[in-house]
Amino acid sequence: MQHTGTGGKLTYTLAQSPSLGTLSLHLLLIMKVSYFYLLGLLVSSGQALMQVTISLSKVEISVGQSKYFTCTVIGEADNIDWFNPQGEKIISGQRVVVQREGIRSWLTIYKANVDDAGIYRCQATDSKGHAQEATVVLEIYQKLTFEDVPSPQEFKRGENAEVLCLVSSSPAPMVRWLNNREDVTDIDDRRFAMLPNNNLQIKNISKRDEGIYRCEGRVEVRGEIDFRDISVIVNVPPEILAQQRSFNATADRLEDITLFCRATGSPKPYITWHRNGKLVEENEKYDLREDNTELTVKNIISTDSGLYVCRATNKAGFTEKQSFLQVFVQPHIVQLQNETTIEHGHVTLTCEAEGEPIPEITWKRSSDGMIFYDGDKSQDGRIESTGHHGKSSLHIKSVMLSDAGRYDCEAASRIGGHQKSMYLNIEYAPKFISNQTIYYSWENNPINISCDVTSNPPSSIYWSRDKLLLPARNITNIKTYRDGKRILLEITPLSDNDFGRYNCTAINSIGSRIQEYILTLADVPSSPYGLRVIELSQTYAKVFFNKPDSHGGVPIHHYQMDFKEVSSEIWKVVRSHGTQTIIVLGNLDANTTYEVKVAAVNGKGKGEYSKTEIFQTLPVREPSPPSIHGQPGGGKSFKLSITKQDDGGAPILNYVVKYRSKDKEDQWLEKKFLGNKDYIILDHLQWNVGYEVHIIATNRLGHSEPTVFEFLMPPKPNIIADTLFSGLGVGAVIGLAVAALLLVLVVTDVSCFFIRQCGLLMCITRRICGKKSGSSGKSKELEEGKAAYFVTLR
Repeated sequence: MQHTGTGGKLTYTLAQSPSLGTLSLHLLLIMKVSYFYLLGLLVSSGQALMQVTISLSKVEISVGQSKYFTCTVIGEADNIDWFNPQGEKIISGQRVVVQREGIRSWLTIYKANVDDAGIYRCQATDSKGHAQEATVVLEIYQKLTFEDVPSPQEFKRGENAEVLCLVSSSPAPMVRWLNNREDVTDIDDRRFAMLPNNNLQIKNISKRDEGIYRCEGRVEVRGEIDFRDISVIVNVPPEILAQQRSFNATADRLEDITLFCRATGSPKPYITWHRNGKLVEENEKYDLREDNTELTVKNIISTDSGLYVCRATNKAGFTEKQSFLQVFVQPHIVQLQNETTIEHGHVTLTCEAEGEPIPEITWKRSSDGMIFYDGDKSQDGRIESTGHHGKSSLHIKSVMLSDAGRYDCEAASRIGGHQKSMYLNIEYAPKFISNQTIYYSWENNPINISCDVTSNPPSSIYWSRDKLLLPARNITNIKTYRDGKRILLEITPLSDNDFGRYNCTAINSIGSRIQEYILTLADVPSSPYGLRVIELSQTYAKVFFNKPDSHGGVPIHHYQMDFKEVSSEIWKVVRSHGTQTIIVLGNLDANTTYEVKVAAVNGKGKGEYSKTEIFQTLPVREPSPPSIHGQPGGGKSFKLSITKQDDGGAPILNYVVKYRSKDKEDQWLEKKFLGNKDYIILDHLQWNVGYEVHIIATNRLGHSEPTVFEFLMPPKPNIIADTLFSGLGVGAVIGLAVAALLLVLVVTDVSCFFIRQCGLLMCITRRICGKKSGSSGKSKELEEGKAAYFVTLR
């Protein structure tokens, strides 16, 4: 800073400051020197002092903001002028405006920019040319500004991507990049780096790097922060999946062939087909489907042979693959027919095919998937395949039933294949399916004997006995029924003569078979054994036994167990559940000796009893402690439920209940209840008080140990709710609500009837009484009804 004095004037020269802080210091020095210098001149000259002030000495605003400054002059000033930081007098324009009114002048700067920063002077000049001035420092900073932040930003997989984020401010911002709320530069991945221009570099970018990245700027001195979310998309060049490189087609057979081309990539590739350098478009010859991934060449002819190029294209590039269509004559089977043979016979299956080149023929048996190539033999040597020049024969010796079924003939060459099927039908003599040949019954008990036969062709089946066909006219107790492929023989034995041997004969064109069945007289089961008591108390016994060795030819229905007191002559009977071998005897007397035996029962009758077992029930004793659980009752009561316990062999006579409050340690209160009770009600209890209860069960031999039970009474309920709804169940409350709703509907309908002559009641009245002829009569009746209605309501 320099100053010179010339002609009573002080001139200051302000060098350009390297920083705003230095500039402010210089300004303060200038103002002080100027003040004292002018003061001295004025005092010495005896002139009056003009004073110039600006409302603000230093202002900081952001780019784009507007600001005005007020300059006030005390003294006689002819002119008040403003000067910009370049020392030029400011003349009003659209953005910078100067206004004066009396001793004040205003400088207004609209939408400030960075170039507007600096020192502004307000200078006042009197009539003699004397000048005084004041200055204001205007600092302009740039807020965080994102200028070039496109989203989404797309990159090609594998390239070194640079995610753009042009952010500026004054002072320069601190920038960081976030992905999934994590600073990407902190990730242990050297591929991520922030460049000097604040852009994010991702080396060798991959699909997994795709996502939302946040570019965040901060200005610490102002605590300013802002961000932009950028969608990063990684485009993957197309890649055509493995596809069939060559296709074969048959010419002149009106056949179509479809070429496939499927590709991956991001975004999804667009598929086009090309042939002979030209784009293949859909027309009568070509059909494009599934987004062009399938090209169908219709009505194949020889000229369709050649290269077909599949091109997959997306933003990341394109790729091509070729498919070659070779048009030949595909194999075609011209001779194959079904065959029929008999079991244990011989048969030859023949398959003939044509094509260019000559196809090779293979056989496949569908029953087990076995494949026969030319010259193959089965392991047992029965089946052999032979072939020559498009003709193959499958020779089968000693034919088995398992050889029957479908056989596939496949003619194949290097250009394709053709398959047809034939069926081998094997005829065989009747075979009996069931292995059961012995049946049991008894007099007057009908029995069905089933003759199950399989054969090809179907058999004729009949029953006989001693060369007599059944049924016979003079025999009424033997009948036959057909059940699908089975013939049932129903026999109702009337005497021993009906038991014995019966023959079932099956005949078809291949042969005949006879199966003998025996009807045997059934017997009752043998006796069970190993009878023993496995569980015992004062009042019941659980008895186990082993099944009898013989059921007599008829299944056992159940077991009958007889028991009685040793001193009694009367046996009591208990029947088992099905064929269970454990039976429980209940309602026994304590300390009493019993004897028990068991017999098995089948359809024929009851078998012999087992050996008798003797046991003694346990003696009577004091009962076990009762099992208690409880719940609050109605009002100030509590309900204790008693689970039936071991009574020791004697009925419970009564329960003795002692209870008292735990909080006040009151005296014990005692109540007695009959032993047939399954619950106990304690009344007149206190709300929200804990109680201790001792309960003892008593029979004729004594009393049990006490059961201790504790509970807490609930708090006192709401009085209004308890008064209104105590004793009402959910159904009662719903019923009251429905009744109230019906009452409202009835009142509304009656009101409509008398006031507006409408509603359900009006419709009923018109139907019953008919319409009134005179309007006066109707009005009178309505008025009377209306009056009566209002009287009723009042």
